[in-house]
Amino acid sequence: MDELIAIAGQVGARLVARKQTIAVAESSAGGLIAASLLAVPGASAYFLGGAVVYTRDARRVLMDIPDDAMKGIRSASEPYAELLARQIRTRFATDWGVSETGAAGPTGNRYGDAAGHACFAVAGPASAVVTLESGSNDRFANMRLFAKSALELLLEKLGE
Repeated sequence: MDELIAIAGQVGARLVARKQTIAVAESSAGGLIAASLLAVPGASAYFLGGAVVYTRDARRVLMDIPDDAMKGIRSASEPYAELLARQIRTRFATDWGVSETGAAGPTGNRYGDAAGHACFAVAGPASAVVTLESGSNDRFANMRLFAKSALELLLEKLGE
């Protein structure tokens, strides 16, 4: 967790320096992205909120993304990660939105993705989406890796 908090501290320092805010939508990371950001003293200056969007019901209720908006998009995909990042940013009216969606393990998901598959997106003044395949079925190791990867992507975009 120390490594996650160190990266989150860098993210927080950049957000504070820029007087910007963030919201997080995550799935397989299970709240580790938000927890890392909130573990940094002073997080209330930039962290406005987040959601663990782990199910279809959570997507509809927490993110206000109806089933018809998902036509042609599947969970644990880059288009879905982009949609989550944009939607969490809009719902919280933040400068930045970051999202993660994937399969932590120990098995893959119902869409055919193997354990260790995740997609991340950043929406804001700079945007990006990436896919990661860890090749591991270690659930908690993947959750930590997913959170770290999302924070690193965000840190990269904050540097642009």
